Amino acid sequence: MEPRIETLEEITLVGKKVRMSLAGNRTAELWRSFMQNRTTIKNNVGSDLYSVEVYDDLIFFNHYDPTREFEKWAAIRVTDFDSVSDEMESLVIPRGLYAVFHYRGKASEAQETYQYIYGSWLPDSVYELDLRPHFALMGEKYRHEDPGSEEELWIPIRE
Repeated sequence: MEPRIETLEEITLVGKKVRMSLAGNRTAELWRSFMQNRTTIKNNVGSDLYSVEVYDDLIFFNHYDPTREFEKWAAIRVTDFDSVSDEMESLVIPRGLYAVFHYRGKASEAQETYQYIYGSWLPDSVYELDLRPHFALMGEKYRHEDPGSEEELWIPIRE
């Protein structure tokens, strides 16, 4: 599985976030809350959804600890932050280089793909992980737990 390497221009997102760990996974709760309030977002760009992880440091990837916390977002892209409702928050993903992996399958079974990315592809590549948000871009082919579901996994890298 080879990614495409892409320079992402800065993007602006509006959504909801929670602080969580892998052991204390609150993803379902986050997405329920976001989807209930999604209609309050008036200046969205398209209908693609963003599942974003913001890590405090790169130690998260060097020493596996399922209790280490990070910030998880459920969001949608917007043109600006001029009309962010009280139920939502804003996030900027800065410009930078990304390895973009196409994933097909159930969302709950993506762990094997992530293990390949961080355990094999990245160490064997000319890149290293960068401290910027990681995200899954879930477009029109995303179907959550459908085996035919498709999404893109965007991993921040630098040379």
